[in-house]
Amino acid sequence: MAISDRDYDSRLSFGTKINPLVVLIGIAMIIFVVLTFFRGLTYLRLPEGGDVTGVFNEKVLCWFALSGDISKTLVKPWTILTYSFVHTNIWQLFASMIWLWSFGYILVDLTGFKKIVPVFLYGTIAGAIAFLVAKSFLPVSVIGTDYFMGGGPAVLAICAAATTISPNYKIFPMLGGGISLWILSVIYLAIDMGTLPVNTPEVYIAHLAGALMGFLFILLLRKGFDGSEWMNNLYDWAFNLFNPEKPQQRRNQVKSTLFYNATKAPFSKTPKLTQQKLDEILDKINQKGYDKLSEDEKEFLKRASNEDLKGKQNL
Repeated sequence: MAISDRDYDSRLSFGTKINPLVVLIGIAMIIFVVLTFFRGLTYLRLPEGGDVTGVFNEKVLCWFALSGDISKTLVKPWTILTYSFVHTNIWQLFASMIWLWSFGYILVDLTGFKKIVPVFLYGTIAGAIAFLVAKSFLPVSVIGTDYFMGGGPAVLAICAAATTISPNYKIFPMLGGGISLWILSVIYLAIDMGTLPVNTPEVYIAHLAGALMGFLFILLLRKGFDGSEWMNNLYDWAFNLFNPEKPQQRRNQVKSTLFYNATKAPFSKTPKLTQQKLDEILDKINQKGYDKLSEDEKEFLKRASNEDLKGKQNL
């Protein structure tokens, strides 16, 4: 099965005239602005010396970030997806979006628009599951984090997917023929692992799980299983459910009305009348008889006879 699926004229979710990378980055920026606003509001409402971070995490952040407590996650299951868009630090947001754009652009160039959002979501879910499992089974003495946030697992999934497809994809071709994608991926992985908070092994595991999911997505795609197909079909179904025009249904009605009910064939082969062709048919009649003529030859003879009669009438 081919990897490339370049449908650049699809709709919003998994292939649209609007670049889905812009949509993903836009969601992350909007959530960052909303969280920053509520953090400032929390600071203004608390008395001097109050625990702004603690109150903010308990009242606001918990609705977006992924809690390490499985019982709390079950109460807010949407955080399994939303945590990937949560950034509380401007530099963390900037770095995450730059890497997302870089690897996302390459993945879109290699596969088209329909794969990037599913890979992003699969990486997000894999990171969330790995974080919760690691948090549950790590020793209690290990210092960790209460909330997990950031697009690290999703970006690593996109990075791994693009690198698996074409590890020698060249970037910056003006620099001595370009830099291979696998080199950039190794650099990013080193930077990502080196900038994670210390004493948080569950976060390291979550990021690596995202990278593994990106690799498995492409591996299964090469074996004929497209993990993005059901997402695209679900979106198309939901989109058309609220679409009054129903474009697919309209196309079927047009076909039935204009073509399938027609009494005449849409195309018929009509041979050109020539004296040479007429002589050949007459010779065949003299040699084999009229019954040996094909239907096309009989039709030709009839047309030639009619035109000859019309010519005599005009004279």
